[in-house]
Amino acid sequence: MRASPRMRPRALLLTPLVVLALVLSALVALPGAAYAAADPVTDPIPERPAASGIGLTVKEYAAFPKTEAPPGPVTDPRLRRHARINYLSELPDRSGRMAVPDLNGKLYLVKDGTPNVYLDVAATFGPRFFASRGLGQGFGFVTFDPGFKHNGRFYTVHTELASATTAVPDFRQAATTNYHGVITEWTADDPSADTFQGTRREILRIGFSGVIHGIQQIDFNPTAKPHGRESGLLYVAVGDGGQGVRNSEPQSLSLPHGKILRIDPRGTDSANGKYGIPAGNPFTGTPGALGEIYAYGMRDPHRFSWDPGGSHRMYLGHIGQHAVESVYEVRAGDNFGWSEREAAFVFDKTATDPCAQILPLPEDDEKYGYTYPVAAYDHDPPADWNCTSDVGRAVVGGFVYRGRDLPELRGKYVFGDLVDGRLLFSDTRDMRRGSGKLAQLYDLMLYDEGGKRVTMADLAGDTRVDLRFGRDADGELYLLSKANGKIWKVTGTRKFASCDTDGSRLTRVMDGANWAPVTPSKWRFPGREAVLAEAGVQRPGPRRPFEYAVLTAGREYGDVRIDAEVRLDTPVEITNRDVIIVFDYQSDTRFSYVHLSSDNTIYPHNGVFVVNDADRVRIEDQWNGTTGAPPAITDTAWHKVRVVRCASNGEIAVYVDGSKRPLMTAVDTTLASGRVGFGSFDNTGRLRNLKVSFPKGHLGDGK
Repeated sequence: MRASPRMRPRALLLTPLVVLALVLSALVALPGAAYAAADPVTDPIPERPAASGIGLTVKEYAAFPKTEAPPGPVTDPRLRRHARINYLSELPDRSGRMAVPDLNGKLYLVKDGTPNVYLDVAATFGPRFFASRGLGQGFGFVTFDPGFKHNGRFYTVHTELASATTAVPDFRQAATTNYHGVITEWTADDPSADTFQGTRREILRIGFSGVIHGIQQIDFNPTAKPHGRESGLLYVAVGDGGQGVRNSEPQSLSLPHGKILRIDPRGTDSANGKYGIPAGNPFTGTPGALGEIYAYGMRDPHRFSWDPGGSHRMYLGHIGQHAVESVYEVRAGDNFGWSEREAAFVFDKTATDPCAQILPLPEDDEKYGYTYPVAAYDHDPPADWNCTSDVGRAVVGGFVYRGRDLPELRGKYVFGDLVDGRLLFSDTRDMRRGSGKLAQLYDLMLYDEGGKRVTMADLAGDTRVDLRFGRDADGELYLLSKANGKIWKVTGTRKFASCDTDGSRLTRVMDGANWAPVTPSKWRFPGREAVLAEAGVQRPGPRRPFEYAVLTAGREYGDVRIDAEVRLDTPVEITNRDVIIVFDYQSDTRFSYVHLSSDNTIYPHNGVFVVNDADRVRIEDQWNGTTGAPPAITDTAWHKVRVVRCASNGEIAVYVDGSKRPLMTAVDTTLASGRVGFGSFDNTGRLRNLKVSFPKGHLGDGK
C-alpha cells in the first residue's frame, strides 16, 4: 500500500525499506537487458559547434574580494577559487542593484559595479554551514520574489553538514544522509536597505547521500502574469546527489532527487506545512508520487531560464555524466531519462567497462516516453583519453537573448561550458522538441574593451574558468568567473574579420601572363580559368603545398578579400583531395594558405596554415587535435570560396558556398602582407572568377 501524499516525508524517514518500496512502485517502464548487445557509441555527437563569425565585446563590471570555503580545509583544487560567485540577477525593485551569491557564504548586492555584503549566509547558519567539499556545496543560489519591493521576500539555498545539525530532512535518499540542502525564505524589514535586517524561516530541507548534485537553482518564472497560475510559484532544480549511476532514484516519483520541483512558498498544504503544492503540477493526482514534481529523470539540472519572448519556453542546461552536455526544453511531466538515458542515448549503468556505457537507442524507444535534448554537444575527448577520468566538460545554462544591445543574438539561446569557458549559442527556431534533430550550435568569440580577441580563460587568468551567466532587468548579459571573482558585462557584438576591403577590386587576371606557377608545365590558362592539370610532387625544404601559382598582377596585400570559384578535378574515389588558396605570399617558404579538402580528420587537411621558413603550422580555431571544420569540398562541382584577411589584427575568415557564417577562423600576425595564389598538394583542380578586393589607397591599389 502506498503512503498518502501528506505522509510521504515521514514514511520515508522511518525506514529505508519503505523508501525502496516506493522507489520500485513509482518507476516508469525501464529498458530491458537486450540493450547490452548493442555496440557502445564512442562519438555520440560527431557534429561540433560551427563558427558563427560573431564576437561578444565585454567590459569588466565588478570584482569581488577573495573568500575561503568554510569550515575547511579544502582538499579539492577546484574549490580553491578567488571567489565562488555563482550567479547574477537584478533585484525586481527598479533600484538597479544586482544580487550575486558566493558559494563560500556571502550574498552581495552590486550597484554601479561595487559589491556590498548584504547578508552573510555562512555566519547566519554557523558551524553547520558547509562549503569545503563538493563543487556545489555552500551558499548556492538566491532569488527574489517578484514583489520584493513591497514584501521584502527572497529565497536562498545553502548546504549543511548532516552530522553538525539535529534538523531532520523532509526528504532523503536511501543511502546514508551526509548533507542537507536547505531552502530558506527571508523577509527584509526594509527592502531598500543595503544590508539585511529581518526574519527568516525554513521552507524545505532535502537530505543527500553524496557531496555533488544538490539543489542547484531556485527561481520564479519572470514571464508569469501577475495573479496568473504561475505567479509566485518557485521552481527548484534538485540533482541526484551523485547517486544516479548506482540507482534509479531520478526515475522514482516518490523522491525529489533528480527532479525539478514547483512549489508555492506561501502555501501550507505540503507534508511539512511550510509551502504549498500547486494544483496544476503534473503528478498531484498520481498515487505514491510527490505532488511537488514538475519534471524528472535528471542527473544535474544546473541552470534553467525562460525565454522572455515567443511562447516563453523554459530551457535547462543539464550536466552529463562522461559523454554529453545537454539543453532541454522543459514542460510539465517531462522525463529526461537519467539514469536510463544520457541525453538521447542509452546509459548502461550495469556495464563493467566505463568506456562502454553509452549505447544507441532501441527501436522501440518511443514506448518509454523520454524527452530528449533540443541542443547538445559531446566531450570530444583526446585520442589517448582514459575514459575512467573526467575530460573537463560541463554545460552551464544561459538565456534566450531578447535585449537591445546585441541584435545579432536576438532569439538565440546563449550558454557555454563552465569548465573551459567556451561561449555557444543556438537559434531557438532550431530547438524543436520531438524533431529527432539537435539544433546547430555555434561558437561565440570574445573581445576585450580594446578590441583584442581574447578567451574567457584569458579574462579569468585560469584554464578552469568556472563560467556562469547573469542577466539584468533589460535582458542584457553578464559573464562570471570564479577563477578570479570577476564579472563582465556584454556590451556589444563584433563581426570577425570585419576590416574594410571594399575600396578597390582587382579582376580579369586569368591570363597566364598574370601568374607565376612553381612548375609552369603543370598548368593551363585557357582564358577564364587557372587549371592545375597535373598533380604536384613534394619539393625540398619545409613541408608545404607541392604546387601552386602566384598572382603577379597588382602588388602585395594586407587587408584583403579573395573571392573565387574552385573545383577539385581529382575523382571523389580518391581520399585526401585538396586545393589551396594562397595569401600573404612573400616567398616559396613564407606564405599562408587555406586548405580546402574532403577530409577533416588529419592535421594537414581542411584548415588554415602558415609557412614561415619551417614546416606548415595549423592556426585555425576549428582544429581540436582530432578533427577540424566540416569538409569544405566533397565532390567535383564548382564551389564559391571567400577568404578575408585583416592584417591589422591578424583575423582570417573562410567562407564556402555563400554562407554568412565562416567555415574556418584564425588569428595570426606572422606575415603582415603578401600576394595571393591557388594550388594544391598532390591533386588537380581549377579556379575561376577571381576577384581580389582591398581598401582604397592600399598597397595593392597601384596595379
